[in-house]
Amino acid sequence: MMYNEIDQLPTGLLDIEADQLLKVLKKPTLIHMQGRHAEPLFVSVLLHGNETAGWDAIRRLLKRYQPGGGEKQLPRTLSLFIGNIEAAAEHVRTLDRHPDFNRVWPGCEEGEGITETAEHAMMTEIAEKMAQRNVFASIDVHNNTGINPHYACVNRIDNRFLHLATLFSRTVVYFIRPCGVQSNAMAKYCPAVTLECGKTGQSLGVEHALEYLDAALHLTEHPTHAIAPHDIDLFHTVAIVKVPQGIDFSFSNDGATIDFADDLERLNFREIPSGTLLAKSKDATIPLNVSDEHGKDVTAGYIENVDGELRVRRSLMPSMLTTDSNAVRLDCLCYFMERYQSHLP
Repeated sequence: MMYNEIDQLPTGLLDIEADQLLKVLKKPTLIHMQGRHAEPLFVSVLLHGNETAGWDAIRRLLKRYQPGGGEKQLPRTLSLFIGNIEAAAEHVRTLDRHPDFNRVWPGCEEGEGITETAEHAMMTEIAEKMAQRNVFASIDVHNNTGINPHYACVNRIDNRFLHLATLFSRTVVYFIRPCGVQSNAMAKYCPAVTLECGKTGQSLGVEHALEYLDAALHLTEHPTHAIAPHDIDLFHTVAIVKVPQGIDFSFSNDGATIDFADDLERLNFREIPSGTLLAKSKDATIPLNVSDEHGKDVTAGYIENVDGELRVRRSLMPSMLTTDSNAVRLDCLCYFMERYQSHLP
């Protein structure tokens, strides 16, 4: 079996840093902990090994419910999945020998380029087990690269999901791609959200996740009424921007084909006008790839090359812009978003 499944916390586990979990757990681990309400809250952490806010928050939370910690019993049963501990041991997002742990959950449609692996089978089995346990809600905790606010993501426009998201932040992002993410898989069974808690290592992100998870454990139902417009800023991810393999780029004006501004991150979650400069380019075409939420190439609709300058063609809001070259190669440069209004009453 590729993962452990146990019914209680191993002694001393909550005192262990993320990069030491591999020595103790050996494998990804699903832990079920009994609480007053039987329907479990499902929480996943460390799907990306270098995003530690979730583990740091959950271990602080669980210490509150240990003998001498204050509360004696969890208010709700908790199922905790501790993911890519091999990558965590190396302080990286993922290892070359593994697929991305947040791209292998069930739910991708046939023909989307998803290869079945042992990791796919593991995540499918875990999702099905949580469904059998009548899961109450699902929360996947992440950090991100770049300068971004704390925000929550949903994969369905559903008032129950939106209420769960706004419990974390009034800034909410709706997306359907990339597929294979935990929140989209669990949305089949219960309200599900992804939390983006800022950069790794920032104590504010850990504290925010901690208080949110504690609040989620105390929920007894999911509101179904519409959220007032002044209580939510909802954005729809309409496109993903990638640098194609084989195209060199930099953030330091060192003569690469694409030279991005070194302060590009300042544009995150800002509504930028048509014509905003993204980069300078030695290529006469557009050496970027922009695809919409259905995988269609829409590069020409979003970016133009004006005398060697790559500029946006329309007003939009970027998210997750980063100057981390490794993150750009492993995932993407950024996402493009637009305001979403169809949820309003």
